[in-house]
Amino acid sequence: MKRIELEIKALSPLAVGRQKPGGSVSEVDDYISGTVIRGAIAAQILQQSGHRSVDLTENGGDFQALFLGDEPAIFQNAYPVVIKIDGEYLVQDYVKVLPTTTLTSKTEPGFRPEQNGVFDILIDRFYADAYGLPYEPSCPTDGERVDSPGISFYSELNDEYYKHSVNKRLLTRVGINRKRATSEEDILYSIEVLNESESTGKNPKPVTYKSAIIVGDDLADSLWEFINSRSDINSRRDHFRLGGSISRGLGKVEINAQKPVELKSTVQNKIEKFSKKLQERGEKWKIFGNPIREFPNNRTYFTLDLQSDAILTENWRSTTVISEAMLQQLTDIQDLSLKLEAAYSSYDYRSGWNSAWGLMKDVELVTNKGAVYLFSTTQPEKWYVALAELEIKGIGEKTSEGFGQLEICNDFHSVFREDAV
Repeated sequence: MKRIELEIKALSPLAVGRQKPGGSVSEVDDYISGTVIRGAIAAQILQQSGHRSVDLTENGGDFQALFLGDEPAIFQNAYPVVIKIDGEYLVQDYVKVLPTTTLTSKTEPGFRPEQNGVFDILIDRFYADAYGLPYEPSCPTDGERVDSPGISFYSELNDEYYKHSVNKRLLTRVGINRKRATSEEDILYSIEVLNESESTGKNPKPVTYKSAIIVGDDLADSLWEFINSRSDINSRRDHFRLGGSISRGLGKVEINAQKPVELKSTVQNKIEKFSKKLQERGEKWKIFGNPIREFPNNRTYFTLDLQSDAILTENWRSTTVISEAMLQQLTDIQDLSLKLEAAYSSYDYRSGWNSAWGLMKDVELVTNKGAVYLFSTTQPEKWYVALAELEIKGIGEKTSEGFGQLEICNDFHSVFREDAV
């Protein structure tokens, strides 16, 4: 498998909304979903079929392998990557989803290392439960109340953490009478969109998102060439269009694809680093005496951190928890020592519109991005390869559309209260 990194620049407002079940109001997401990217690229491939030197639809084989095969290409979500430092806009190389186990000041939230900042409580709460002690953290500097930071995306630069977000606005439109081709009375509606620029003025900075496509080695180069050929700003070809209301001038983007690269896993190093940090933290908790349950020295700990919403099922039923049995079934590994130590997750509902079929999508129960699952095992060597593959391909259903992206052992779990950032 190879990875094609995508940089997406918004050239017009983006109506990448999701349909709220039971309502008629379409709310826009704060990112571009893998579903939207996948649909736009598939539409362009079909539109250009037979008119290009590189025909991905020839005999139906390549197109079917990319989108309909047993191992289709995985289109990951695109998250905003622009930050502002001293009045200058910078594009980060990566962006991650902040774990749901993070807290910050209730009155002055956000990354503020000189004040209270943001910190993670996963490891400390794990030990608090083991010692049978209540755990109610407060701000590290002033002792005030804490709450969720309300931050979805973040990145790190020069040992400092930055929040990533996008601005939204409402576009008001009037309905058109198709017979008279004039405005229709009493039909006025609004579309929520993502702004196309970070600032206003003569030289606005386009909002930039980054995503990736995980694709088989034999099709990676062809797909990369196709995307870049369609995004050539100096050519007469149309740009990609993402989201809805395309006929109203929305959704125009420029997509630049990096040359495919081989995937390299660092899962083993991350697991060993996290497990060591957890055990070192346990030494400080020994001041409270003996725990109510033992901590065998031969256990290795690791986390699954959702980097996108996931559609999880177990025994044909929707769930928001990744159990031991479920993880073993997904990875085809038998490990009687595997134990789910803690789970932090929440849920929501997802729907949408299928342009190809012209129908509403089914309503799905999803586990929200940022969910954290802490596992332990006495046989870590069994899991290194399987977890590396899981980190690449994702977990749950519809992973090819951006659902179920995850990271093994997010580094932010090592940001403790006294070292808030």
